[in-house]
Amino acid sequence: MSHELYKNLIGGQWVTAKTGKTFLNINPADKNDIVGEFQSSGAEDVDAAVKAAEAAYKTWRLVPAPKRAEILYRTGQLLEQRKEQYAQEMTREMGKVIAETRGDVQEAIDTAYYMAGEGRRLFGQTTPSELQNKFAMSVRMPVGVCGMIAPWNFPMAIPSWKLFPALVCGNTCVIKPAEDTPLSTFNLVQTLIDAGLPKGVVNIVTGYGPDAGAPIVSHPGVRAVSFTGSSEVGRIVGQTAAANFKPCSLEMGGKNAMIVLDDANLDLALDGAVWGAFGTAGQRCTATSRIILHKKIAADFTEKLVARAKALKVGNGLDESTEMGPQINEQQIETSTKYSKIAQDEGAKLLCGGARLADGPYANGTFFAPTVLAGVKPTMRIAQEEVFGPVVSLIECSSFDEALGIANGIQYGLSTALYSRDVNHAYRAMRDLEAGITYVNAPTIGAEVHLPFGGVKQTGNGHREGGTGALDFYTTWKSVYVDYSDKLQRAQID
Repeated sequence: MSHELYKNLIGGQWVTAKTGKTFLNINPADKNDIVGEFQSSGAEDVDAAVKAAEAAYKTWRLVPAPKRAEILYRTGQLLEQRKEQYAQEMTREMGKVIAETRGDVQEAIDTAYYMAGEGRRLFGQTTPSELQNKFAMSVRMPVGVCGMIAPWNFPMAIPSWKLFPALVCGNTCVIKPAEDTPLSTFNLVQTLIDAGLPKGVVNIVTGYGPDAGAPIVSHPGVRAVSFTGSSEVGRIVGQTAAANFKPCSLEMGGKNAMIVLDDANLDLALDGAVWGAFGTAGQRCTATSRIILHKKIAADFTEKLVARAKALKVGNGLDESTEMGPQINEQQIETSTKYSKIAQDEGAKLLCGGARLADGPYANGTFFAPTVLAGVKPTMRIAQEEVFGPVVSLIECSSFDEALGIANGIQYGLSTALYSRDVNHAYRAMRDLEAGITYVNAPTIGAEVHLPFGGVKQTGNGHREGGTGALDFYTTWKSVYVDYSDKLQRAQID
């Protein structure tokens, strides 16, 4: 079967990698389906991309922000027209079901329109000076060339979270999409180009993390780095950036808990549990991977959840009736298999799943059965470590306070959820759960683009994507003083 060869985008030109190497983008639901062939780039390619971005920055930073924003607005309009095509291609390269990939493209559309509005709203402050005949204000300035390393699970939404705010703020970009899902980033950037983005403002370098990602982080011409991915890789990215005094936004793992109390609407909580645990085949940093159940409802809830998990239709995401797609690659299947075994070795009880689906329609893909583990103790590895697969742990508790302690007893702090009809519990959860996101009567997934997205503890390093949090990362503050007194005025002395 023939497939298309894609090239790097450097300075507005499509060019092959200096390495002379390529890799294949393969459909995880059917490994006979090759989505495309992409460049396996190295440090020389990154250097060329950064130089192109530096050159483009000289003029792009001077384009008025409302004009930059108009390009984003047109990008949103074009994405709306192309939504179905881009969703179909995303399902082919990433595997998640077509309804979810439509949502992924929609998130990019939402981000485009939101950030387009910010083109007329990049506000600073004006403030009275302490001296006569002197004016004081602060303004947002662009940072320069921004390096971006994106993950495979939201292959258009997350690049849009990075690119769109960076662009409206006047920065230029070098982005490395995940090697599993590069096409969606190409589709996003092609849409920006079609909307009028000048050459060199966004550059794409494809390849593997150590070869193409690491040189972006360490390149002296890259002024800021935005990374979404695993905590292991994020630690290296953060340490490399810190050594060069480079601002660095890290968005990493989660081990998200959903608390279901005995006064909850159990049918609603079940719907949330199925969607939170098995949506995107559990391959979200916000996936519901722990469900903390009050003892009074645990048996009833567990029985119904297992029945729902067993009934899920797993298959090719292009089939509208499929409820859960494949995992992204063999490595993720190995991880899900390993953790299912570790959990049982530690004393957890496997209620369903726990193994690869390999027969019949599953033979050519990387499918894993929806997995529910009961009798999990908070200290078990399965309750502490991120799996990134359709594997959920059930932990019992006897009080709300105990549930809070279990939820917070991990190294991560991304998303949390509470199902309860008690307003007092809801407000305590909002205050006391150690997380960047808390949902009440909704699962741990479903962030909206105009609010800050990110976590505490080892989920990240304090920066946020989405909303004004993104503007804070992609701009730097400059304080400006205009003295019109026509004499030397010494602040704090005169």
